[in-house]
Amino acid sequence: MSRAVRLTDHPGDRAQDALAALLDDLGNGADPASALALVRSRTELFPLPGTGETTRLWESLASVASVSLSAARAIEPHLDARAILAQARTAGHLTLGLDEDAVWGVYAAEGPGVRLEAVPAGGAGEPSGGEAVRLHGTKPWCSLAGSLSHALVTAWDGPSTRRLYAVALGAANGVTVHESAWFARGLVDVPSGPVTFDGSLASPVGPAGWYLERPGFAFGGMGVAAIWYGGAVGVARRMLVAGREPDQVALMHVGAVDAALWAARATLADAAQRVDDGRAEGSEGGALALRVRHVVSRAAELVLQRVGHATGPAPLALEDEHAGRVADLQLYLRQEHAERDEAALGRLVLGREVSAWW
Repeated sequence: MSRAVRLTDHPGDRAQDALAALLDDLGNGADPASALALVRSRTELFPLPGTGETTRLWESLASVASVSLSAARAIEPHLDARAILAQARTAGHLTLGLDEDAVWGVYAAEGPGVRLEAVPAGGAGEPSGGEAVRLHGTKPWCSLAGSLSHALVTAWDGPSTRRLYAVALGAANGVTVHESAWFARGLVDVPSGPVTFDGSLASPVGPAGWYLERPGFAFGGMGVAAIWYGGAVGVARRMLVAGREPDQVALMHVGAVDAALWAARATLADAAQRVDDGRAEGSEGGALALRVRHVVSRAAELVLQRVGHATGPAPLALEDEHAGRVADLQLYLRQEHAERDEAALGRLVLGREVSAWW
């Protein structure tokens, strides 16, 4: 059985063989560092979203996630940063001094008691005309910051506005990565602690508010859903391991998992086509992302429940790989805002801001 995860059926596609080869290589070292090195050497399998090959991108992400959610969690921000920078260049926004060989993170979370602020840089030898800033403060939830070369970070450039900046990581640029108080049993290879910036030189990427307003913001959120889907496939495959003859209850669990994953697969395939057709921009794109993430996350939660009911405690207690997959997926799914995202979608629907089912 191929480990490649497909969203559409297109037999004879040579990309499937290439993707299977990628997964074979990944299987020999599925840690985040190996995954980042591998994805940078196989960029053809991870095209930019919205350029006609979004399905292929999401299939690649899902396939990696089906093998290792930690690996997928590591490569997703790097690919997202690459897409953001490409969108900025297309929109005519200057991006200064960026290393083509950089390994990226994207840090846009906010947290209580911490704040990252940007002030104009004006020292000797620094770019003038507002092109560079100095970052001061702390950013929470900075995954793998100690292992990356650069990051895109959001910082407050005024009392009520935030802007996106590109910054080199490391002590030489006044960046301190703090040890993560990580008690979770999931994604243990992806530490996500706070990072302090002490006068770190950074360059703006787009105007204030552009990061959230660009069409690609919705694309990135749906790409994460493709990873959830791949992670759920990885968990569900445990049900296919030969064991005792399945009874009616076991067949019921397999059927429920199949139907849920089929719905998630169809949703992602349709969304990828909408992204490439230009039908996922503005409020329509925001609503599509909320819908896709809802469908896929609920399917993944059903998979976790049904596989647990079908297989009992033994795989969770005695199989390190399966227990890790379950813990990783449970934690990763919490990136969805659950009922709050449902409320946001409901607001768009009742406000007649998007096309819907009425």
